[in-house]
Amino acid sequence: MQVQQQYDVAIIGGGLAGLSCAIQLSALGYSVIVFEKEKYPFHKVCGEYISLESWNFFKQLGLDIEDMKLPIIDTLFLTSPNGNSFTTRLPLGGFGISRYKLDDQLATLARQNGALILEETKVMQVLFNEEFEISFTSRLTQQKTVRTKICCGAYGKRSNLDVKWRRKFLQQQDRKLNNYVAVKYHIQTEWKDNVIGLHNFKDGYCGVSKIEEGKYCLCYMTSSKNLRICNNDIEHLERSVLMKNPHLEKIFSESNIMHEFPVTISQINFHKKSQVENHVLMFGDAAGMITPLCGNGMSIALHTSKIGAQLIRRFLQGEISRNHMEEEYIYQWQHNFARRLQTGRTLQKFFGSTILSNVFVSLFKMFPFLASPVVKMTHGKSF
Repeated sequence: MQVQQQYDVAIIGGGLAGLSCAIQLSALGYSVIVFEKEKYPFHKVCGEYISLESWNFFKQLGLDIEDMKLPIIDTLFLTSPNGNSFTTRLPLGGFGISRYKLDDQLATLARQNGALILEETKVMQVLFNEEFEISFTSRLTQQKTVRTKICCGAYGKRSNLDVKWRRKFLQQQDRKLNNYVAVKYHIQTEWKDNVIGLHNFKDGYCGVSKIEEGKYCLCYMTSSKNLRICNNDIEHLERSVLMKNPHLEKIFSESNIMHEFPVTISQINFHKKSQVENHVLMFGDAAGMITPLCGNGMSIALHTSKIGAQLIRRFLQGEISRNHMEEEYIYQWQHNFARRLQTGRTLQKFFGSTILSNVFVSLFKMFPFLASPVVKMTHGKSF
């Protein structure tokens, strides 16, 4: 498709939030351009467990989610570094699907609705003066510029634009919420289809759950300090730190790692972020990142796109001003997600400590009624 000079909406980032927003707005007849730095399908570091609060929304987007026969996950198996364990039913539950499959299918839906998706493309600059002027470059083309009425940032945890805009979260120094690394594998292993495992180790935790086609996602996060101590060697880190948890030692020893793995990401930050930056509406992790142990980042990303798309439609139809749109988006984001992210940041500090996570699991075993309220605080309702 030919790149035009003018669009109604530009979306920087073609993950869950960006693609679902593109699907919604292009279905309404608006011209939408999406910039994605990778090429579909591709693997992305992610726990690949999605809360069931997103199920109906996927159907609204036109995704045949029920026909995919995905594993439904209704039980949490929690372990501490010393091997202690606790099992509980999840109040809402979720399902497993790889980002490799899900993002590719959402990209197909967006294109079918008329959205233009530019893959292997990097946005270099975003300027605002009544409208947005967006400069981008790709592997095949030199720098180009398009103009749009609306611009959305859905580029995930961190981008070159965050640095250019000097976003405040990059300046904060709390080490308990800053500078993490994450590693993901797809594996073949013996694990119950309906159970998600959350295994703690020194300065980190690892999730295991089933996805499609008999595969399992194993994804862990730890401090960058842990990796440095192990000479930046992932295998050394897994042998000397993760596998001190006997449950993780069993999983790593008895599983087969699939081709193309591991995939990694660094410089993960959980500090508070702004939901609007230079008049750009921020979706998903770009607006605020819930800690992975809460297992709810993908649902929040999808929900932010629904809120944003509804307000963008009202703005483009002339029902509300740009200021009204931005203020309402910030209000709805705070109302729906602020408490959940704060809960996640608090839990992160517990599970980042060997002693505290051992105590936490022991308390759940002694007082199992405490588990359900904690899980509910990190999850929302169907949207």
